[in-house]
Amino acid sequence: MIEQRFFQLVQKKGYFKHHRKILLAISGGRDSMTLLDWLYKYRKKLAIEICLAHVNHGLREESDFEEQELKKIAKKLGVNIFTSSFSGPFSEQKARAFRYSFFKKIMKEEQCTALVTAHHADDQAETIFMRILRGSRLFHISGIKEKQRFANGELIRPLLSFQKSDFPTIFHFEDWTNQENHYLRNRIRNDYFPILEKENPQLKKHLIEFGIEISQMQDALVYLTKNIELTNVKEFQYQPYCVQSFLLQTYLKKFPDLQISKAQFSDILTILNKHSNYQQLLKADYELYKNYNYFEIRKISPQSDLKVDSILLKYNDIVEYGNYRFSFGKELRGTEIQEVFVSRETEIILRRRREQDKIFLNQHYKKLRRYFIDQKIPIDQRKNAVIIEQNGEIIAIAGIVTSNLSKSQKNDIMYNKLYIQNLDR
Repeated sequence: MIEQRFFQLVQKKGYFKHHRKILLAISGGRDSMTLLDWLYKYRKKLAIEICLAHVNHGLREESDFEEQELKKIAKKLGVNIFTSSFSGPFSEQKARAFRYSFFKKIMKEEQCTALVTAHHADDQAETIFMRILRGSRLFHISGIKEKQRFANGELIRPLLSFQKSDFPTIFHFEDWTNQENHYLRNRIRNDYFPILEKENPQLKKHLIEFGIEISQMQDALVYLTKNIELTNVKEFQYQPYCVQSFLLQTYLKKFPDLQISKAQFSDILTILNKHSNYQQLLKADYELYKNYNYFEIRKISPQSDLKVDSILLKYNDIVEYGNYRFSFGKELRGTEIQEVFVSRETEIILRRRREQDKIFLNQHYKKLRRYFIDQKIPIDQRKNAVIIEQNGEIIAIAGIVTSNLSKSQKNDIMYNKLYIQNLDR
């Protein structure tokens, strides 16, 4: 029987080996009702507790009735069901985001470690075809994954090996909107596939096999490049373009909410092959950061805590500014304390960097901008640099360099020390 094949597959794949409490996303359609039936039947053998989650999209008059009926079914089975209603202008993308946000919430509240959905082989074929139509990168044409990390656990799709035609006749609700062709997936299902299957009745099967082959190829490339330190700039630049492209695509998988266009992808590759510091806004609050040694894509960090342009530091004062603690004349205890010779007769100004700043080094003045470039100071350090000024001259940059003007203070009978401690925030 088909349900026994399902049970054997679940055991072979070990889908629920590390899960005891699962959340099943249930729409009321034939797919999810079949999955509920099979999981409920084998729940004791699989040693799992089942909870249900249903989202009422309110698109049909029957939606409220179906929600109530699902609650009755859950009560009859003795399983908990959690429901929510989508509101606002409807779109597939918004509805999907709402559903998965709701599922995450319930998983955490109920301590479920797996979300289980009823996606099947027909969905897989449709997804692969849809991504080809939309011009997706090869990386994404492998289709829907059987398992992936989600919320505080995993998202599992145990029906991907089964076609909808495999499912038995079972009580379920028919969604008549699936017959409408407002959405691309419906047009693929209702119009495109029937026409194409006249040319090749095995179209869906071949699309799925195509996705599997791509996935296997990607796994092989991951294995072959596993010893490459991906974000090491020199090591990345050493690779041929084709490997660089694969490595970058692999890296971008860490940021599922960052949708990079093909043009942006090409731009990023160009930037990573330049021999300079770089910082560029991407989208969705992400930026690309690159210095001479490594690169990363990261969420845009809040502004540095240099909340004021400057601070006046008097003799015997101790203040915190930027990522540092400054003590004028009072010795600080700890590791890696920087000491700068200053005059105790004049106040010190701690401030941000300015465009025309110059520092006296090796018996001549040098623009700070030029010094940073020559010394290959990372962009983050440049932006957050704390300038130490006395008598209108830059005597040091905290944690980076000390001016010759400071060193000459050591011979002055009125000299003292400014102690600087990195707070490593």
